[in-house]
Amino acid sequence: MTKVTAQLSVSLDGCYAGPRHDGTGNWMESAESLGFFRVTRWVIDAMAWRERLGFAGGEQDTNSQIMAETFAAAGAYVMGRRMADGGEVPWGDEPPFRAPVFVVTHRPRETLVRGGGTSFTYVTDGVAAAIERARAVADGRNVAVAGGGELVRQVLKAGLLDELELHIAPVVLGAGMRLLDERLDLDGREGIELTPIRVVHTPQVIHVRYAVGGRARLVLDDRGSGGGPARVEVAAGD
Repeated sequence: MTKVTAQLSVSLDGCYAGPRHDGTGNWMESAESLGFFRVTRWVIDAMAWRERLGFAGGEQDTNSQIMAETFAAAGAYVMGRRMADGGEVPWGDEPPFRAPVFVVTHRPRETLVRGGGTSFTYVTDGVAAAIERARAVADGRNVAVAGGGELVRQVLKAGLLDELELHIAPVVLGAGMRLLDERLDLDGREGIELTPIRVVHTPQVIHVRYAVGGRARLVLDDRGSGGGPARVEVAAGD
């Protein structure tokens, strides 16, 4: 059955990049870029990623295996416009996706067809519509929300995500673009429940995959007072 999945590399304090670039100067020299390349260092070293980009070398290790299985599981992708625009030139004529990509945007554009089976279709009627279009062509494989982080947060907030995999790099950035923040619009009395279903440790990064549950009301845990077991109240509609 097709699942909607997302995976993102983050620092120990939850940043997927450094502080957002303000557009002044070269992005590659910005704090946003420096943070991004630190948390994705494991990707750049993975042979599976390098092969997809047409680069030589890399490590054939656990990290590479996880990257390879991530590519293999995806039958279609959903992506934000900022990521698509930023990657258009670096990805070249044969981007690494090798599957249809649906770009969530407010600015219409004709479908961009690239080599290797990759196409970019620009969807202007919202993230849910983009996911449904991706699901229709995924051929039973996963719909992978490729990012960036803002789009992953939107999908999580909307309750459209089945699995979230975080690749946690052993670094604290202190400031930057965070995936899990107040923009999830949790009201202080509820949380989004997740269940860890796989944890893989490597020296460079820890891979944690979660099944995403619904929003749940937070309740007082009074077990220390001799009361009964803690209760979890699921929010209406979940």
